[in-house]
Amino acid sequence: MSPETIAHMSKPTSSEVFQVMERNILGMLGNLPAEHFNVSVSTSRENLGRLLASAMVSGYFLRNAEQRMTFENSLQMAESPSFDDDKL
Repeated sequence: MSPETIAHMSKPTSSEVFQVMERNILGMLGNLPAEHFNVSVSTSRENLGRLLASAMVSGYFLRNAEQRMTFENSLQMAESPSFDDDKL
């Protein structure tokens, strides 16, 4: 796949999902505000790989949940009577 395709597929469409992903990663790294602390993170290659895998699994789960919510909302809108149907 091209880098553009990967970027498009991995970008959440809602700001809520993006915020959840961001909070999840910050929770894994530590949540000290950068403006008040000089934070430095050091780790091994193996631990960094585990962190990346965990972030990818979380992102995959959240993206699937987001797609399901969008699909369910579309179904609800399709099933609800439209204003034109009320005029019949």
